[in-house]
Amino acid sequence: MPEPIDLAKNALVAVTHDSLVTLRTALFRDVGATAAAVLQEAGYAGGQPMFGAFGEWLASRGLPAPQDLPAGDFAAYATEFFRDTGWGSIELGRLESVATIDSGDWSESDPNAPLEFPGCYFTAGVFADFFGRVAGSPVAVMEVECRSMGNDRCRFLLGSAETLQHVYDEMGQGVGYQEAVAAS
Repeated sequence: MPEPIDLAKNALVAVTHDSLVTLRTALFRDVGATAAAVLQEAGYAGGQPMFGAFGEWLASRGLPAPQDLPAGDFAAYATEFFRDTGWGSIELGRLESVATIDSGDWSESDPNAPLEFPGCYFTAGVFADFFGRVAGSPVAVMEVECRSMGNDRCRFLLGSAETLQHVYDEMGQGVGYQEAVAAS
């Protein structure tokens, strides 16, 4: 039987969903739009310990390191890991030139705390570091759908900084993210 995740050993802590949502709300209330960058930076700092915990979690199951898993196995184990750590399930996919991460139950989002824009900034930072380690090179992450906005899922795009900057710029001009990705 696999061992449960030892939070302290893996430099992880359990934080409640309500605490995370309240932190985001308070940051936006008190520091304004710069709260997004603060949350992303904090999330990015947590990516390395999260990736290390994933490696330990795999090892406790007799599995290879994350970067040594076949792609299909990586996706299955990553969703199980994130679900086991309380974040929610993920589904990895592809949209043209970017990878996608979808979740219908992502913990940072909160349909009861409505937002005008996607709000899983902490997660975007974690995913940028975590999946950059898997890829062996930096990746940028941008959330384009969020349950906090009333969407059925949270959707994150992963790609090069240049590609996601193009998508962001196009979205700022009113273009949908799918069209912007297709044009990148």
